[in-house]
Amino acid sequence: MTTATPARRDLRARLRGLMHEVMKFGTVGVFGVVVNFAVFNLCRHGFHWAPVRSGVLSTLVAIGINYIGYRFWVYRDRDAATRSREITLFLIFSGVGMVIENGTLWISHYTLGFESGLADNLAKNVIGLGLGTLFRFVSFRTWVFKAMPEMAGQQSRDAIGQPEMALAEKS
Repeated sequence: MTTATPARRDLRARLRGLMHEVMKFGTVGVFGVVVNFAVFNLCRHGFHWAPVRSGVLSTLVAIGINYIGYRFWVYRDRDAATRSREITLFLIFSGVGMVIENGTLWISHYTLGFESGLADNLAKNVIGLGLGTLFRFVSFRTWVFKAMPEMAGQQSRDAIGQPEMALAEKS
């Protein structure tokens, strides 16, 4: 009978934790996408605003809503000691994501000449949002919502009711 080595158990626990994080990040992201899509189409087709202006406004609204979800749900166990630094980095990386997202819309609409509502939504809400979300996920977890030191993180998870994560790390 073979047993898993400590390194394998550690790797499995880390992968499980990463999958849990991706699921929560995705849940907040889906909510942000719905808001982004609704605001974009309201501005674009309801108010007849220009596509990129509509895209920027919808992205800004989604950024505000997503910050609340990320800070207080997805990354609530991360270091919040330097909140002003966190918000600054969040806004910078969200801004870069907004440029990615709306840059694809601009290229599609103004450079390639795809001006239909469907083309605008595909460029912004599928291609641009997909690329922007990938960029945001990597940058948020790496630089914005930094992990706490291992011992402090352990105590934090125990305190906020995630004993399964704490137990997974102990085994």
